[in-house]
Amino acid sequence: MRSEIESELAGVPRLPSSAAHWRGRLLLPLAFIGGLASLGIEFAAARLLAPFFGQSLFIWGTLIGLILIYLTIGYYLGGRLADRRPDARLLFKLTAAAALLTAAIPILSRPILSQAQSGFGQLSIGLVLGSLLSVIILFAAPVILLGMVSPFVIRLRIQHLETAGNAAGAVYALSTLGSILGTFVPVFWLIPTFGTRPTIFLLAFLLGAISAAGLVGTGRNRLYLLVPLVIAGLAFLSGGAIRAAAYGERLYETESAYNYIQVVRVGTETQLVLNEGQAVHSVYDPTATYTNAYWDDVLLSRYVGSGRSPKRVAVVGLAGGTIVRQLGEFIGPVAVDGVELDPKIVDVGRKYFAMTEPNLHVTVADGRYWMATQAGQYDLILVDAYRQPYIPFYLTTREFFESAKRHLNPGGVLAVNAGRTETDYRLVDALSGTLTSVFPDVFIVDARGRFNNSVIFATSSGTSLGEVRDRLNAETDPKLQPIIADALSGGNIRQAHPNGIVFTDDLAPVERLIDDIIVSYIRGSR
Repeated sequence: MRSEIESELAGVPRLPSSAAHWRGRLLLPLAFIGGLASLGIEFAAARLLAPFFGQSLFIWGTLIGLILIYLTIGYYLGGRLADRRPDARLLFKLTAAAALLTAAIPILSRPILSQAQSGFGQLSIGLVLGSLLSVIILFAAPVILLGMVSPFVIRLRIQHLETAGNAAGAVYALSTLGSILGTFVPVFWLIPTFGTRPTIFLLAFLLGAISAAGLVGTGRNRLYLLVPLVIAGLAFLSGGAIRAAAYGERLYETESAYNYIQVVRVGTETQLVLNEGQAVHSVYDPTATYTNAYWDDVLLSRYVGSGRSPKRVAVVGLAGGTIVRQLGEFIGPVAVDGVELDPKIVDVGRKYFAMTEPNLHVTVADGRYWMATQAGQYDLILVDAYRQPYIPFYLTTREFFESAKRHLNPGGVLAVNAGRTETDYRLVDALSGTLTSVFPDVFIVDARGRFNNSVIFATSSGTSLGEVRDRLNAETDPKLQPIIADALSGGNIRQAHPNGIVFTDDLAPVERLIDDIIVSYIRGSR
């Protein structure tokens, strides 16, 4: 067997010594950059899809699974091709093609994603799924080609059977090191600092540059030397908006480590739109008193709790601070601790949404961690932390609600914003059912206005539904009366009872539930 392998290796065509030596020295760096690019593309792919399809568990699962499938195909094809044509020039041509295909992703994805957005707006599930599939297919060719690198490099580096293990180990070590950096560098530096598309172009440029270097002095193949220049040109010409505003006038857009952020203006109102843009997370209109949305209904918390206006409030999911302005408008300068995961959203809130109240203290942190480590005692805690259309599962569980309960003053209220459709209340039922396992008194008000939301109020105050209605009817503040009138006439104020649903840290299928709601809604609207 040994003699057969060495005989086969001895028959490999040899390039001129200087060119062969140069390419041989580039093989390990190529394996490193191939690993860097493959993982970097995976994370960039998720960010590229986020403004249109979100970043749910299912999106991530689909992307990771497909990337692994593409790499598997690449490993197999790369090994077979390397045995048939063990030529370093062929490998560098393949990686040059991978570089060009990678650079094409940001450009080709734009029209497809825009069409997908239109399809979602028209509730055409076939168009949405077809467009999503088309976008994912964009990543197949470059990732398959990148998967071919490691087995090809191993085949080229094996000169003697005695050193085969060392040759393979070095390739896998450098490729894995590249993958590690391809995970951390884009996530913690490139994407938050420069954006998703520049990150993809940079990965393509690095791959194209080493491919061109490997083809130096290859006579008729000198055209490949233009690959990094072509990629640089594509990057320069691909400027412009990440995604067109679905409506209104776009005032600002940016990417952060957590979200794609847009600020749009509709008439006199400024709106904060995140990720796929199917929901408004904050509004600001200096000419209006009411938001005509669930933020107004949160003000009803006093009537289910102690009956007194809250003096200290916590908001988990601050966004642009709409509720802070409503509290100030209707109650006064209430002390508010606002918790927001994304620091860029805080900056946007201060710049575009007048989130400059002196009574607001902002903490940039995850809401669950903050609740466990930094929270004080409050009269009202609002949980409004959507990553539309999903709520982080760990903010919907019995354990989290128990933690929040410990930070409520006597008579305090925990309010939770829950999305729904006009007829599908499954998420409301799940959250209210879980809350009843922690609080003795849970009430629901369906917000009226432009959004389909319900606000769930949980308290240990011992207030009955009749007392809630009596307090609402007794209110004389003329500014609050329109909100109360809407709640009493169309808010279907009701008390929740245990329904057999209790989400826990171990099992909280929020994303699956919300996906079922979305699919049911689309099917019912066709």
